[in-house]
Amino acid sequence: MDHSFFQSVYSVVRLIPYGRVTSYGAIAEYLGTRGSARMVGWAMNACHTQAENVPAHRVVNRNGMLTGKRHFGAPGTMEQLLKSEGIDVKDDQVVDFEKHFWNPLIELRMMSLRGTQ
Repeated sequence: MDHSFFQSVYSVVRLIPYGRVTSYGAIAEYLGTRGSARMVGWAMNACHTQAENVPAHRVVNRNGMLTGKRHFGAPGTMEQLLKSEGIDVKDDQVVDFEKHFWNPLIELRMMSLRGTQ
């Protein structure tokens, strides 16, 4: 387990806005480790050990599927958390995934550009 990589993943996940989702691969690409989506998933599986909340329910696979749902304890918890943020889920998949998708590579670059003006 790479502790610093996991911490970097958690930092990005904490920036995902309410009502938005991203993918394991998008986080990996943002961190400069394209191809390590599975490692991002391992970080999400371990995030319950963090003192500060990590909104792991906002991380889904590249197709919007709730692949990490079994790590939330009770069945349906991940779906309920997403629905409480206004994200519709059907058959374990985010409806209108593209509309809700938050790409850290684009969004965080835009935030940093705004901050330098």
